[in-house]
Amino acid sequence: MRHGLTLIEILVCVALMVILTGIYIIVANPGQQLALSRNGERQLQLQTLMNTIRQNIADQTNEQFSCAAGSIPTTTVLMTSKPGAGNYNIAPCIIPTYGIFTMPFDPSASSSYFNSVSDYNSGYTIIMNASGSITLSAPNAELNQKVSITR
Repeated sequence: MRHGLTLIEILVCVALMVILTGIYIIVANPGQQLALSRNGERQLQLQTLMNTIRQNIADQTNEQFSCAAGSIPTTTVLMTSKPGAGNYNIAPCIIPTYGIFTMPFDPSASSSYFNSVSDYNSGYTIIMNASGSITLSAPNAELNQKVSITR
C-alpha cells in the first residue's frame, strides 16, 4: 500500500499552479486595475472640490467665487499654497467652511501633498473658462485618460 505523493506528482501540481497564476496575472492586469482605481479617486476628488467651489459661489450675493487669493484665474493654474505665477491658493477659501477638512490631492503625483491650508500642493488645476464655467483637471491621470470636470 502506497502512502503520500511522489516527487513527480508534487512537481506537476506546482507547475500547474504557476501556469494558472501566470494566466490570472495576464488576464486580471492588476497594474491597470490600480491605475483605473486611482483615476476614479481623482474624479471623486475633483467632484468634491467642484461642489465646495459651487457652495462658495452660492453663498455670495454677486454669484462670484470669493477668495482672498482673488478670482479664479482665466488661465490654467495649479491649486497649491506655493506662491508664484501659475499657482492659485484656494484651500483657505473652502476648508473647513464647506465641509472638507483636508485639501484633496493627486494620489500618485510625487509632488502632491497636504499638511495644512498654508502648506499643500493638490496636483490639480483650475481655470475659469470664457463662458464662465469652471474646469478642474487632473494632469497626472493615468492610462492616457482625461480626468476633469466642468460646471
